[in-house]
Amino acid sequence: MSSKSSERKIITILGLETSCDETSAAILSEGRVLSNIVSSQEIHSRFGGVVPELASREHIRLVTKIVGQALQTAGISADDLDGIAVTHGPGLVGALLVGLNFSKGLAQALNIPFIGVNHIEGHIYGNFLSHPEIKFPHLTLVVSGGHTQLVLMPGHLNYEILGKTRDDAVGEAFDKGAKLLGLGYPGGPEIDRLAKKGDDDFHRFPRSFLKGDNYEFSYSGLKTSLLVYIEEKGREYVEKNMPHICASYQKAACEVLVDKTMRAARKYEARSVGMVGGVAANSLLRSWLAEQSAAAGIDFHVPAFEYCTDNAAMIAMAGRQRMQRGEHSPNDLNAYPALKLSN
Repeated sequence: MSSKSSERKIITILGLETSCDETSAAILSEGRVLSNIVSSQEIHSRFGGVVPELASREHIRLVTKIVGQALQTAGISADDLDGIAVTHGPGLVGALLVGLNFSKGLAQALNIPFIGVNHIEGHIYGNFLSHPEIKFPHLTLVVSGGHTQLVLMPGHLNYEILGKTRDDAVGEAFDKGAKLLGLGYPGGPEIDRLAKKGDDDFHRFPRSFLKGDNYEFSYSGLKTSLLVYIEEKGREYVEKNMPHICASYQKAACEVLVDKTMRAARKYEARSVGMVGGVAANSLLRSWLAEQSAAAGIDFHVPAFEYCTDNAAMIAMAGRQRMQRGEHSPNDLNAYPALKLSN
């Protein structure tokens, strides 16, 4: 997907992220974020989830404007750019193509290189924006609406996937669980908010794959168990006990993540543990994993909140890392909705 180049020194990078329902552009200069503009598409809230065609249309409508805002906020012009980093997978193919084609055209017009970045790699490098001092081996828990996986990094741009979800991602379990409970979208923040008022031992929801010597995850069963629970208890009971149900559901989702992350960290002698993705903003998961890491004497890192959800600064950071070692992408690079993380 990329080739080597030593034509120019990469100092100032435009990052572009359009993999789902956020249109984001950022300027990174010498590793410092000068701007990070994120426009979330509110149009999807009425549907309870992202509608791919609407997402693509919104990206087309917004991308030029958002890039202009990023340049203006950073106080630079497009002519000051040395390279462009853009998400080319995984994600919604139509949404990805908007950002990718825009980046290709701008790179050609400016005669600068561009690099296609894996969205998951972007999330991982979002942690390096907040914590450049991260030590290797580094273990990252990737938790978002579309991904749940444990990734071991012996060094920069070197990945070994230890385990991932067999079905639903944890973020999807939160969003769909919230929908079942009659809460808003996105559901994760709402469940987190209500859970703070509840008893997390009110009901014991199942923990899939909690035991056993593996780092696999599964969240379809948790979601189904909530549906059955709601049908058995009735809507009036659920409304009355909403904070307790949210707390119990959240605890079940998070316990498996914490347990497997810490077991992997000890087995592979990680010097640091990180958590990235939209679910990294969850308050229980943050505090629980931080406590467990501290007890094990392992550094724990989580990005600043603005770098947890989809954003272009993380894409620029990952792109910078690859461009620094002379990589760039060819003009025929395509979008890959199921792109795998690779070295």
